[in-house]
Amino acid sequence: MSKSKWYFINSGKQPGSYNMALDECLIKWQNEEGFLPTLRFYEWERPTVTIGYFQKNQEISLEALKKYNGDFVRRQTGGRSVLHHEELTYSVIVPESYPNMPETVTEAYKVISMGILEGFKLLGLDSSFSIPKTEKEKDELKKPSSAVCFDAPSWYEVVVNDKKIAGSAQTRQKGSILQHGSIPLNIDVNMLYDLYIFPSEEVKNRMKKRFLERATWINAESDSPKSMDELYIAFKEGFEIGLNIELIPFELSEAQEKEVQELAATKYGKEDWNLRK
Repeated sequence: MSKSKWYFINSGKQPGSYNMALDECLIKWQNEEGFLPTLRFYEWERPTVTIGYFQKNQEISLEALKKYNGDFVRRQTGGRSVLHHEELTYSVIVPESYPNMPETVTEAYKVISMGILEGFKLLGLDSSFSIPKTEKEKDELKKPSSAVCFDAPSWYEVVVNDKKIAGSAQTRQKGSILQHGSIPLNIDVNMLYDLYIFPSEEVKNRMKKRFLERATWINAESDSPKSMDELYIAFKEGFEIGLNIELIPFELSEAQEKEVQELAATKYGKEDWNLRK
């Protein structure tokens, strides 16, 4: 079977506002003639909390963010908040009409996340998809007990040793699918739980304990420490295998870069977007 060609963008470390703006622009450009489906890898200039489109920002301690020299931005995708720090973040932007792409969000997750699954396997980790089995697990997905995204896996997210190790969110706009997510190399659990507001220290410690029972990260599961460079190599190849695609390097034009910078400044860098709920 011949492989479809996709663009590959390596954005490196960027501010949160830029990362979200580029994802939005890629959805727009996806509808332009000749613009291929795109896989994008990126990192974060500072520890950054992203919150879901519908989420209340009151769950985040902005004072604690300042202490860690952190950043804060609202995503255009749903879901709960994520601390981005020492991780590889990915975005997939593909037309809804792409061959064999399921119409339902859940099944599309499975197709796109095959790339993540293959990447973990290339790192030597025994990974699989999570599938909530009991009614209790399904109810928890509808009414999560924590604001923290990595608190528990959702449908077709990747688990290692029955612990969630990658989280993703998806939106569909203008005939395109955007799925982006976190692949953590390390997680600073103390920082993570300092950034959230809890009714008491007892509740905070209980939720932290629950988190460590249900979530993990690459260097907690690997026989030897991995580097970010190893993640880039493994997951790039993983997406090529999992989605049966050939990745072609793509560089933004001067006009495209200007468009992203303007959107970052006028939308994702503004309080009326980030603090609006």
